[in-house]
Amino acid sequence: MRAGLLRRRLGLRSQVGLTGAMLTCAALIVAGVRMYPQWVPPSTLLLLELVAVFLLLLRPLMILGAFVVAGTWWLWLTDAPTVIPGIVLVINVAVLATIAFARERERLGLQGAPGNLMLVDLRDRLAAHGRVPRLPEGWDVDSVIRSAHADGFSGDFMVAGSRDGGKVLEVVLVDVSGKGLGAGVRSLQLSGAFGGLLGALPREQFLGAANGYLLDQDWEEGFATAIHVAVDLPSGDYWVSSAGHPPALQRHAGSGRLDVVDTVGSPALGVVEDFVCQARQGRLERGDVLMLYTDGVIEGGAAGDLDQGIDRLMGVADRVLSPGGGRAAQVLAGVRAGDDDDRALVLIRRD
Repeated sequence: MRAGLLRRRLGLRSQVGLTGAMLTCAALIVAGVRMYPQWVPPSTLLLLELVAVFLLLLRPLMILGAFVVAGTWWLWLTDAPTVIPGIVLVINVAVLATIAFARERERLGLQGAPGNLMLVDLRDRLAAHGRVPRLPEGWDVDSVIRSAHADGFSGDFMVAGSRDGGKVLEVVLVDVSGKGLGAGVRSLQLSGAFGGLLGALPREQFLGAANGYLLDQDWEEGFATAIHVAVDLPSGDYWVSSAGHPPALQRHAGSGRLDVVDTVGSPALGVVEDFVCQARQGRLERGDVLMLYTDGVIEGGAAGDLDQGIDRLMGVADRVLSPGGGRAAQVLAGVRAGDDDDRALVLIRRD
């Protein structure tokens, strides 16, 4: 407890020192703009605000912003030669934007520079939950996840694990409601919970337990779709079950045919308490590929509805996937889905 108090005091002192240094720099910049306009442009204040938003908490940033705004108006009212009304407007808007950004970060619990490290750690932890365990020769799992608008966080994630001494591979692909950082935080929590459930429960109980966990969270955006696959690696037999998720696709190496692995319709996770889910069984022969994907892959574009989106995906997969060839990223690129939604695609291949 004393250590925590000491850290808080040191953090407070650090903020006081940083704020004092930033205010001093702001005063020097204002003076420089007034006295040496050919060397110190007013845009230097924008650079100071940019640095401050990564170092200061919300309240110190507001103090600095008020000082910058006051200094800019003083320069204009005293007829500083390089300060025109347009510059005053841009600096004022920039200060308001940095404060709004800092307010949102504080709401999410991200304070100053350490918050950036937390975001990186969150992203790395989410990726770690999707690592596929070591597979025997002849098996491969390839996945690709793209976030909406190239954001750093995605509401789509994958969890993988094994059971029975590595003889059974389990893969879960989940699409959490929402986008961006909020969905990323929920994805991290769910991926950790689902990773704990995976392998600890019989495969037929997994989605039911995941549904109960999601209901217990009582989130405002508290639903997710998921597809769960368990593969017996020695035989190639698999069981796939879905909760409001698009159906899996299987490419048969022998005939080159692509089939929809249709599962009995079940609601999304976190919607109803009486969750019922029935698995569909199949087999992966040598050269076969089982494909999982989220709705962002098949929505949007000129296709319109999900059935047409699935048809478009099957056409691309037919061209890209061949016995022993084709990667998940190539299939996703070929579909050319819009970037306004998260997209994920997983290939489970038996060579």
